[in-house]
This record gives sequence, structure tokens and C-alpha cells, in this order.
Amino acid sequence: MARRAVLLPALAVAACLGLAACVGGADTAAETPTPSPAESTPAVWPLTGVRSDAVVPRPALSVKVENSVHARPQVGLVDADVVWEEVVEGGITRFLAVYHSRVPELVGPVRSVRPTDPAIVAPLGGVLAYSGAQRPFIEAVEATGTQSVIMDRGDPGFRRDPARRAPHDVLGEPETFLAQADDHRAVPPPAQLAFAGAVGEGTAAREGARTSTLDVVLSPAQRVVWDWDDGSGTWLRSEGAEPSVSASGERHAARNVVLLSVEVVETGYRDPAGTPVRETRLVSGTGVVASGGRTLEVRWSKEALDAPVLLERDEGPVTLDPGATWVELVPRDRGEWTVS
Repeated sequence: MARRAVLLPALAVAACLGLAACVGGADTAAETPTPSPAESTPAVWPLTGVRSDAVVPRPALSVKVENSVHARPQVGLVDADVVWEEVVEGGITRFLAVYHSRVPELVGPVRSVRPTDPAIVAPLGGVLAYSGAQRPFIEAVEATGTQSVIMDRGDPGFRRDPARRAPHDVLGEPETFLAQADDHRAVPPPAQLAFAGAVGEGTAAREGARTSTLDVVLSPAQRVVWDWDDGSGTWLRSEGAEPSVSASGERHAARNVVLLSVEVVETGYRDPAGTPVRETRLVSGTGVVASGGRTLEVRWSKEALDAPVLLERDEGPVTLDPGATWVELVPRDRGEWTVS
């Protein structure tokens, strides 16, 4: 950061050096300006904690992405800052992928929104793109102040992939979604999780128990395994026994994995096939934070719909390593995890 130096003319400096005070008693001592906190703190991407030369003034973009067998391999998940995984009808899962520091060309397959999603996107104040939903679910999203971009409404940015079968063939164009953002949304989102200053300095990475594998059962139909990889310094994802990869062939990986034990309740609604729609409630519970090949048991809470999730333990707040984070919402009634 450039600093301004106050330079006195050479003759004036020489005169003042020989006297106890300059003529007239004026104080000519030049003080070095003290930088403000904003000037002295390096810029960081708010959703990853990663340092940046400049944080782009754009809103957070969330996209609803399918995770059934027919939807794999997905497109664009490797570029997300945060990925939330939640159980939907039939025990399969869907992702809510949040983008800010990186914006891929395409994301998908894009699917419909669910009752859990308003609580995830409300603190971001950004844009949520999805294929459609029942009217009450759409209204719940928009009641949070989040802007919806919806394929079924005819909003731009959706296309169909001829190599995939419907309804697993919808891809989204993030740049087109962001171009539709209301003018007042042209600001970075607030931080959603607390990050340490550098990789290896997060609470779990410093103080957690050494761990090689997170085995997460989300439902009888969905099991996720995260294996620690020293070489990349990340957790590598598998769908059961199969490596989870992007359509580009890149392995899905995370600097941090957060497991949250959550309550899941019936909503009274049914999907088009007649299957009951359940809602994952984000209120409070226990969990595990995995960073740097270590894990730490935590408590979590969400004080209001528009408040972010707080991770803490008896000693205080828990910080993550800077980087991408995947959050697993594990139902208390049907799910479990094993750390080894």
C-alpha cells in the first residue's frame, strides 16, 4: 500500500535542525499516517476466506443442482465456494451450490427448489436460480429478499443438454443469471462462516483429532464418503464407493467438510409423483468440522432465517481453513456419520 511522505524543502529542514524550535513556534514534525483497518486488512473472498487482490462487486449466486444417479456427472460444482447437500423425496439428495469467487460457464443439472432452501439463501441477499417449484416454495424464497431466476417462468440462462435425458438435462449459465440481478445486489455477500487467516490455522486443523475418512449416511438411498488427501490438502468426495467427479473429469473436493445433525419434518406438500415433501430445519444441533486431515466436534445454531450458521464449542467460535466448504445436512432420524 502506497504511503504519502511529507517532504520539507531542504533549506527549511537545515534551519530547523539548528534551532530548538522553528521561527513562530509552529510544529513542523511530520507524522506517518496510520492506515485504517480497512486499508491494512487484506481483501478476502467472503464465502471462502481466501485472500484476493480485489473482490469483485457482484452478488452471491446460488443454483439448485440435482444429485440423482441420472444427474451425474454434474457440471460446475468444482467452482462453487460453498455446496450444501440436503435430502429430498425418495431419499436422494440435491445440492445448493453457491458461487461468488469463481463463476463457471455452466452449472447443472438444474432442478427445482425445496422448503429448506430459503434458510440457506436468506443470509446471502443474492440470486437463486432453479427450474421451478410449487408456488408456496417460490414465495418462501422471495419472501427472504432473495431474487429468483426461474426456468419455468421463462427467465434467460437455461439450456438443455441433448446428451442427457429430461428432466436431468437442464444446464444453467451463471453469467446470464448474474446479469439479471437487481441493481442493488451489485455487492459482495456477507461472510457466512468464520475463516482462519491461512490454511492449517482453522480450529479443527490445529486442534482436531487426526482423521482419514468421513462416512456419511444421509438416507438409505444416499451415502457419501470423504477421504483426506495429503497431496491436495483437501477432502475427496465419493458417492458410496464411486469417486465423485465433474463432467470435466475433475474430482469433487473440499478444503472443509461440515456435518450438521438436523431435524427433518413433514410439510404436508407432495411432489408431482405424490411423494411427501419434507423440510430440513436449520435451527441448532451438534456437528463435526473437518479441516486439514483432522476433525472437531462442534455445536451449531442459526438464530434467525436471515442469520448465518454459527459453529462453536465451549472455548468459543470455530474457524475453518480458507477454501471451498461442503456442508452435509444429516437427518437425525435417518442419517448418521462415522469418523475414522
